[in-house]
Amino acid sequence: MRSLLLAPLLLATSASAASNVPPGYVETSDWLERKGQPQHYSPLNLLDGRDTTAWCSTGDAPSPITIGFKDAVTVDEVRVYTGDGTDRAAFKARARARKFTLTSVDASRGLKVEDKRGLQAVTLSQPLSGARFILEVVDRFPGTDDAAPVCITDLVFYSGGKALNGLWLAPRLKYDARLAPLLGTWFGGLEGAPESFLSFYMDGTFRFTREPLEGGGPTSVTGTYTLSGNRLSLEVPKRGRVTARLQKGGEEGVRVPEASLEVEGPLAEGWGREFRGRP
Repeated sequence: MRSLLLAPLLLATSASAASNVPPGYVETSDWLERKGQPQHYSPLNLLDGRDTTAWCSTGDAPSPITIGFKDAVTVDEVRVYTGDGTDRAAFKARARARKFTLTSVDASRGLKVEDKRGLQAVTLSQPLSGARFILEVVDRFPGTDDAAPVCITDLVFYSGGKALNGLWLAPRLKYDARLAPLLGTWFGGLEGAPESFLSFYMDGTFRFTREPLEGGGPTSVTGTYTLSGNRLSLEVPKRGRVTARLQKGGEEGVRVPEASLEVEGPLAEGWGREFRGRP
């Protein structure tokens, strides 16, 4: 499970101190109308607190959704608006998520909601802590058509009574097909046992964390990035600029499992020259 998350203890702030940190990215491999009009049902819609947008899957088995935070957080409640809540007809026509699992670095919790419109509060049996969570839909309420996609309108994370996302986050959640394959966490080191993690967030910042498998303490650095074509520039505090190239990005707007980032320049010796799109 180590590879699911940047270990919370490696981050500069503790989970309690970072309790008001909003999500930094959402990633998944497929969703309804992704190839034609990807902004309509983008997974970003899960976090915007608006009932005028929704995320909808394709197929019988929705792809897992990864939600990454810029620092470790402790989640003790999740408020879920299941189904496509954009209007009453859509809510009835499309399937509604009924049961979910939410997984952090070392634990998983089950969530269950009723078949009704509006936000429903689900208190976690025990809080989950981490900087990266994976949401999976495991059961649904059927739509009017057996082939109807399963949808969720909103997913709001709470920590100590404070919402970590919602309507105030909506202006940042603009879908960008150019950036979509980059956003998320990339993994460096041994396959299956990475020791370097490079995460890119929607606000134009990144975090590099190294957790040596043997010897030495963890290190972490944050900075800003810009993307031009498939060439990436990272401004590293006190170290200058690092460049990287996005390889094998897959279809527009989606990161494929074999995607990689190739780092160029002097820092590559300490960071590693290649980061993978999977652990």
